[in-house]
Amino acid sequence: MFPPPNCTIVPPSAPSDAGIAGVGVLISSSLTATIALLLSASLILQSTLFPHSTKPSTIRRKLLASYSDQQILIGIGLQALGLARSSHIIPYHFFIIWMLSLLSMATHNATLLALVQDFKRDWVLRWMRQGLMFVNLALSCVYGVVVLEGKRKGWEGTMPVGCLWASSEGVPRALDGHGKEKAAGGLDYVGTIVTIAGNVVVFGLATWYLQSRRQKWYRIVQLVGMLLMMGIAVGAAVRVFLLSQAFGKPDVQLSDQGEKQLGFGSLLGLLMMGLPIISIIEIKRGDVMVAPPLRDDVSDDEKPLV
Repeated sequence: MFPPPNCTIVPPSAPSDAGIAGVGVLISSSLTATIALLLSASLILQSTLFPHSTKPSTIRRKLLASYSDQQILIGIGLQALGLARSSHIIPYHFFIIWMLSLLSMATHNATLLALVQDFKRDWVLRWMRQGLMFVNLALSCVYGVVVLEGKRKGWEGTMPVGCLWASSEGVPRALDGHGKEKAAGGLDYVGTIVTIAGNVVVFGLATWYLQSRRQKWYRIVQLVGMLLMMGIAVGAAVRVFLLSQAFGKPDVQLSDQGEKQLGFGSLLGLLMMGLPIISIIEIKRGDVMVAPPLRDDVSDDEKPLV
């Protein structure tokens, strides 16, 4: 299905891929993440400033859960397809997929901070979230290792990522203006390693937060975690926008301007953002019943079994 890459000839340019870094993909991913982060922040601030408020937040919680599910599933799907197509994807697109996965991870963790009591209500939801978090972490670590290996070997930016696993003999390396092999700077190594290690640490903290029965410093964890996740999301989004052809300047020569065009696939991603609104209309009309949110200070021993 995917033929082996050609690692003997360095093409002068690489084709664009609107399905990965197109304007529609970037806009839909960033808008979905922004909406989810704002909803998470509003729920956390409401529970912090008005802990005894009787105003329900059912619709916001339902909308947040839908957008968060959409984000993490798209992130996992993009990473899986990127690895499957590594014989054709260049490092530029590979790195953008990695940044989009970090954006989805930050969005999901922010949702976890806001809706942890809802997830703890049902053990199926809790372990499903745990499984998705682990798959996302595993794929993200693989991407980080590949990016680090690419920086170490100094591959040409127009060659497929699959050439990283090919024999080093006869594989062209990236050259600088003086004809010498390019070497990644120390900051590149440190930044990549810190990102991988940070993903593992965040996963451990998120697992503790999701599975722990009695949590100390609940509000502090929520507020600090929310600020951290928003920082990660903003950093990943800014990096993608500055690097993309659609909004910035890519670090590789692309043969066409396809990522700047809003095609059918890009429009489909934007239209998918409207799906959660249907559920909101059904809840408003009473066609769908949703369990009311639990108080944040309720322990697992006090929660209903069903």
